[in-house]
Amino acid sequence: MPTRPSSPAAAPPPRRRWVTVLCALVAIGFLAFAALRVFGLERGFPLVPLLAYTPYVLPAALVALIGTALLRRRLASAALLLAVAVLAAVIVPRALPSGSADDGGSAGTELRLLSLNTHFGHASAEAVVDLVREYDVQVLSLQEVTPELAADLSAAGLDELLPHAVDHSAPAAAGGSVHAVHPLTDLGDPGRDLGSLAMPRAGMDVPGHASGIEVTSVHPMSPRRPSSMAAWRDAHRALPEAGGDGPVMILAGDFNATLDHAELRSVLDTGYADAAAGTGDGLTGTWPVNGPPLPRVTLDHVLVDTRAGIEGFTAVDVRGTTHRALFVEISLPGA
Repeated sequence: MPTRPSSPAAAPPPRRRWVTVLCALVAIGFLAFAALRVFGLERGFPLVPLLAYTPYVLPAALVALIGTALLRRRLASAALLLAVAVLAAVIVPRALPSGSADDGGSAGTELRLLSLNTHFGHASAEAVVDLVREYDVQVLSLQEVTPELAADLSAAGLDELLPHAVDHSAPAAAGGSVHAVHPLTDLGDPGRDLGSLAMPRAGMDVPGHASGIEVTSVHPMSPRRPSSMAAWRDAHRALPEAGGDGPVMILAGDFNATLDHAELRSVLDTGYADAAAGTGDGLTGTWPVNGPPLPRVTLDHVLVDTRAGIEGFTAVDVRGTTHRALFVEISLPGA
């Protein structure tokens, strides 16, 4: 009796093929995002603003990994496992305290600094002055300071608490200022030198600290549209470097960037430490507060010269602005 030829293996049902393809596409997408972040490949709009939401991509990738594992798509699961591991490696350390940034210098003078984007000058002057008084602030870095807000701050009593100022206030979002209990010297404005938003740079004489302090109120242009990308990039690259034997450098303000942006990481690499990441608060969202219905991201930072120590960090809501104020306690290196 003749034998019947064996029939070829049946092809997987179309629905199963589409599930496999979909899992592969999801895995490729997350893996590409992880590579974009790790290698600093973001260029232009919309990749730069998209990178601000990197901390939200990690749990999404984890959910996708669980889904592909349950569906038994091994290649997709392996790719997603790699993406999760890479993203976790760059995100999780921000939530873990690393101790003081001071790696061996003797403890010196404590400096208490507050930074705030006042949102087109709409922040309550009374609320700002109350914070200065409550936290016994010695240095105040403000962004988006209008002439009207500057006058309101004076009327609310700021000049009595912080009598020295480098005031580069201007209409709308263009202004900035630095206020201090110690004498200040106006060292210029890298933001205005670029024809962009004000970023006043102030030298400060601190008793018992011979090398002095420099504070820059940081505010690059927002990268929310293609036309502002060059100004955003150039402002980060114009910020003063830290390190060396000169003044202890502090950058405080609305960077319009997170630690997932290569431009901000390049600034850190010159000799700064992020205060929030140093205290385990690096995932604390600072914008928007009572603003657009968007996930909160960490755009505001205080970067401290690594010769100094970071002793404390607090984020505070302020009436009238969509940004949170950042209060940082800094231990300056010994004289």
